[in-house]
Amino acid sequence: MIYYDKLIFELSKNERIGYHFKSDDFKTVTLPSNLLRMEPLDLPEVSELDVVRHYTNVSKKNFGIDSNFYPLGSCTMKYNPKINDQLASLRGFQAIHPLQPTSTAQGALHVIYETNRMLSELTGMYAYSLNTFAGAHGELAGLMIMRAYHDKNKDFNRQTIIVPDSAHGTNPASASVAGFNVVEIKSNDDGTVNIEALKAALNDTVAGLMLTNPNTAGVFEKDIKLVADLVHEAGGLVYYDGANLNALLGKAKPGDMGFDITHLNLHKTFSTPHGGGGPGSGPVGVSEKLVEFLPNPHVIKTDNGYTFKNFEDSIGMVGSFYGNFSVYLRAYIYILSLGKENIGKIGPYAVLNANYIQASLKHLYQLPIKDYCMHEFVFDGLIDQSTHVKTLDIAKRLLDYGFHAPTIYFPLIFSQSMMIEPTEVESKETLDAFIHALKVIAEEAILEPEKVKHAPHTTPVRRLDEVTAARSPKVSFKDL
Repeated sequence: MIYYDKLIFELSKNERIGYHFKSDDFKTVTLPSNLLRMEPLDLPEVSELDVVRHYTNVSKKNFGIDSNFYPLGSCTMKYNPKINDQLASLRGFQAIHPLQPTSTAQGALHVIYETNRMLSELTGMYAYSLNTFAGAHGELAGLMIMRAYHDKNKDFNRQTIIVPDSAHGTNPASASVAGFNVVEIKSNDDGTVNIEALKAALNDTVAGLMLTNPNTAGVFEKDIKLVADLVHEAGGLVYYDGANLNALLGKAKPGDMGFDITHLNLHKTFSTPHGGGGPGSGPVGVSEKLVEFLPNPHVIKTDNGYTFKNFEDSIGMVGSFYGNFSVYLRAYIYILSLGKENIGKIGPYAVLNANYIQASLKHLYQLPIKDYCMHEFVFDGLIDQSTHVKTLDIAKRLLDYGFHAPTIYFPLIFSQSMMIEPTEVESKETLDAFIHALKVIAEEAILEPEKVKHAPHTTPVRRLDEVTAARSPKVSFKDL
């Protein structure tokens, strides 16, 4: 096994051939001289068997939701049902092309149209655009809509976005990219909006407020209607970051809370793959007064079937064609598989699982917010910190027990944050195993602190020098 822990380039031997192309396969191919390579391509020379063994072993080292529990707070890492992949792999979906005539793509357009309707119904929005390729892309599009709305009203002075200090990091980043000034306001101890701080920040320069509900600490914004009313009275709009929608799915709607714009992370609430930033989709939805600003094009239904329509006041196209079709196709299948009678069970089970873990460990880990949580909650390190074991140490030690670490050091309102979100899909047996591991680690932190501080011990890669890795990354095998 040690042999196959080597990089594929280290297995290379001169003139070892894995596959041989016949020279006559390329007789009809003529490349322009300016495209011809003058030096041999520096690729590894390995046998086919070595390649297969190498990548098979690499795949076993990858951690994913299909292999074990992934309680990553605020990211809703839940199981992707295989029926989604099976149906999305049907040839009629895979072989489709965005430039083919709409008359030959009515099934795909039906999916886009119906997904739009279902997301609108679930969130209380009037309409969605599925054209955005990620949650942060949806944020950017939503903020562009916000600017377009104010500009059409000739309210050009509105250049400020308010963001609570408990917000997701993408919120201020997206606002800055969209050209807004960001004003951060202090939140309450539980991460909810501080009403007095909000009132002090509101003026005629405010374009809107970005918020998620429940918030990052897993607490429901009980004053959400008041918050929305205050922003609206000041002439601003209220933006919903959909990262935590899983807690509310089928039970409460952002539109009913007063939100004007939302984005949804299909890879979170609607169980499509995360994919390391690749197969993303972050639909952006709006209330009725903002529909005309949604990205073009839109799928509409006519007497003759489905077709496209562009809105004159749209913010324009935000990406090639119509978004990541295969991803929101999976979300469409997921919603239909659950049905109206079952989708309302997601939030309650997610909340139950989170509260079960919280209640089982609060005698060992500091619980800064004492009340019941929603879908996630935050510990603030160990109660007994006499041996100076930190949240990072606990996270690394969890890897030795086969669990992915929760989100750590976020939200920033607590110094040793460990944000845990089990989602609704995990069984009691899985939760009990995770709870047991954290109990054992708490004991080890007192009896064997050095073991915890130097974890992990069983993973293919031990604890990294993360500062050096970030500042001086080695991105080529030749740098190693």
